[in-house]
Amino acid sequence: MSTSKVLNAKLETMRAGFAPMRSLIVAFSGGVDSTFVLRVAREVLGDSVLALTTTSPTMPDEDRESALAMARLIGARHLIVESNELEIPGYAANPINRCYLCKHNLFTVCEAKAAELGIDEIVDGLNLDDLHDYRPGMQAASEKRVRHPLVEAEMTKADVRELSRAMGLPTWDRPASPCLSSRFPYGTEITAAGLEKVAAGEKLLHSMGFAIARVRYHGEVARLELEQGEIARVFEPATRETVDREFKKIGFRFVAIDLKGFRSGSLNEGLIANGVEQASAVRPPRNQV
Repeated sequence: MSTSKVLNAKLETMRAGFAPMRSLIVAFSGGVDSTFVLRVAREVLGDSVLALTTTSPTMPDEDRESALAMARLIGARHLIVESNELEIPGYAANPINRCYLCKHNLFTVCEAKAAELGIDEIVDGLNLDDLHDYRPGMQAASEKRVRHPLVEAEMTKADVRELSRAMGLPTWDRPASPCLSSRFPYGTEITAAGLEKVAAGEKLLHSMGFAIARVRYHGEVARLELEQGEIARVFEPATRETVDREFKKIGFRFVAIDLKGFRSGSLNEGLIANGVEQASAVRPPRNQV
C-alpha cells in the first residue's frame, strides 16, 4: 500500500529524530500509537530499544495481551512492571488531574529503569490530536523529560493509522482503549470492585459483538456508550434482556443507554466547556520537546 509524500516526509522526520539516540525506552501500552512508535524506533535503533509496560487493575486484560503480542510481533525487548495506581496517594479520590498522577507514576518507573539499565531517552505515543483534549499527563511527561516522537513529526491519529496499515501492523484500526479509571466521573472514588465491574461489563458487551463500548460508572448505574449505529441493537428484546440480566449479575442495579453514543473522553466534556486548561497545551516546536 502506498502512502502520500506528506506522510512519508513525516515518517522520515520521525526516523531522523530517533537516529542520534543511542538507546531508549518506549512507554508502551500496545495501542495504535505506542505500537507504531515502537516499530519505527526498533527499525532505526534495533535492540537498543526497550518497550516498557506497566500493568495494574486499571488496565483491561485485552490491553495487556495486546502489549505482549505487539512487542513479540515487532521483535522488541519488552519489560512488564506490575503497578497499582490505586496505591498512589490521592489517585483513588479521582481528582481532575488523575491522569497526571498516573503518568507521573509511569514515567517515574521508566526513569528508574532507564537509570538502572543505562538507557538515554524515554519516549511515548502522544500524537498531535491529543494536544486538543484535556490531558494533564502531559505535565508529567514534561517534568520527566519524556519526548513525543509523533508530535515532533507532526503526526495525527489518522497519520499513525494510515502508516501502521501500510506497515502491516494489526493495530492500525484498533479502537482507543484508555485505562478503566476513565470510566469514573471525576470525584467518584475509584475502587478495585468498581474497576472489576466496569471491566466485566465491557467484556460482556464485546462478547456480544459491540466493538466499541464504554461502561461509565455511576454507582448503582452503568451508563453504556455505544456506537450510534449500534444503539438500536441494544433495544432488541433478546439483547436488552441479556444486557439487563448480566449487568445486574455483575453488580449494577440499573443500566442506562447514552443516546448521544460513544464519545472518546466524554467525561472531559464538562471540564473543557468550563475552560479547564490543558497542561502544556502549546504544541512543541517541530523536533523539539
